[in-house]
Formats: sequence, structure tokens, C-alpha cells
Amino acid sequence: MDQEKIGAFLKELRKEKGITQEQFAEVLNVSGRTVSRWETGSNIPDLEVLHCIARLWYLYL
Repeated sequence: MDQEKIGAFLKELRKEKGITQEQFAEVLNVSGRTVSRWETGSNIPDLEVLHCIARLWYLYL
């Protein structure tokens, strides 16, 4: 699994919706720093969070 590609994809999705890292973090109930780490590829969301992101993108954002 390529963490950098996942991070770049999450960043692209977030920017398409025009929301900040902080806004994205608030929706997911995580810290802005966590979102930053995902986007830089230093960490990735766990499967449960990825599922939440997918649902949110489809339904709300």
C-alpha cells in the first residue's frame, strides 16, 4: 500500500470540495494534525475511517 498515493488522493478530494484540513478533521472527529499526516503520507487512516470518508463524500460533501 502506497501511503503517499493515498494521502495525495485524500488531499485532492478535500480540495475538490473546497474545505480545509481543519474542517475535514472536524467532520471526521480527528485532529487537523492527523489529516495533515494522512495527506503527507506519514500515516494513513484506518479502515473504519476510510469507510467513513467514503460514505461522507458520497452522501454529504
